[in-house]
Amino acid sequence: MNFNLSQIPERIQQPRQNGLTMVMDKGLSIEETRNFLSIAKPHVDIVKLGFGTSFVTPNLKEKLEVYRAAGMPVYFGGTLFEAFLVRNQFQDYIDVCKEYGVAFMEVSDGSITIPHAEKCGYIEKLTKHGTVLSEVGSKDAAHIIPPYKWIELMRSELDAGATYVIAEAREAGNVGIYRGSGEVREGLVQEILTQIPEEKILWEAPQKAQQLYFIELIGCNVNLGNIAPSEVISLEAMRIGLRGDTFHLFLNKETVQ
Repeated sequence: MNFNLSQIPERIQQPRQNGLTMVMDKGLSIEETRNFLSIAKPHVDIVKLGFGTSFVTPNLKEKLEVYRAAGMPVYFGGTLFEAFLVRNQFQDYIDVCKEYGVAFMEVSDGSITIPHAEKCGYIEKLTKHGTVLSEVGSKDAAHIIPPYKWIELMRSELDAGATYVIAEAREAGNVGIYRGSGEVREGLVQEILTQIPEEKILWEAPQKAQQLYFIELIGCNVNLGNIAPSEVISLEAMRIGLRGDTFHLFLNKETVQ
């Protein structure tokens, strides 16, 4: 940090397994990627090339090399995994990840229906090739999954080998663990946390109010995802009480006037 301030909550240091910030890259240019890393790298733990953007991104290998040179893990969005799967190209997906040096993989079923035992089988197979993040929840706002089912799915996907389970929200933050308005389904979240370890859940939280909710609920070292590149610094400030929304959250009330 640039200067000394007391009463700042302690952030887990990188490389970290908890307190993650996952950024969604929806099409940064190579130069924009360099600029993004120049300011945000100390606060970002993993980058997702959103949905299927990696298929149409020019100079993809060169862009991935910029991330690799910075030591930044990158993975393709779960929609791309589903696009390969629905075309019966699962092995091709593995081959593509190997070709591009992508060692993190997301398994999701937000756009297509995959029998859950089969999904867990894909997770298990992919753990032989890298680190797996599995996404739970539907991209269909009308498809409401009851809390017990979220817990059951998350637990079995972790048991299958996923390092983290991602709580679905889409890039807009209006499905899955959120209502269409973006409001958190608080009962759902709190019930999930009674059964699934918080450090194993990556909450997609693209909106500021959603980020604030999870920081207040779990603390500064909550795992948050789908963060816009331009929001990384402001999120880190909010995590440690240096934004109006969390200003009083970590202060010792007895010593602060």
